Amino acid sequence: MTKAELVVKIAEKANLTKANAERALNAFLETVESTLVSEGKLTLTGFGTFAVELRKARVGRNPRTGLELKIPETKVVKFRPGKILKDAVK
Repeated sequence: MTKAELVVKIAEKANLTKANAERALNAFLETVESTLVSEGKLTLTGFGTFAVELRKARVGRNPRTGLELKIPETKVVKFRPGKILKDAVK
């Protein structure tokens, strides 16, 4: 599903215009982003938890040349689904 398709679904379910649904979705996404930047964790009870974690530095390999290279540590966003979401997907 694309963002545009998601906006249409939100508009239908919430009885909103597409423009209002898109503004709501963008506001949600911006809030998730700013919360992860400032706090590092966002929990939506029943749905899941977004968390910023540190991926350690490691040695990788260039697939084209076979040469080893160092990959620096970096922050990544991980998502862990909640019980309600897990049960719905089963």
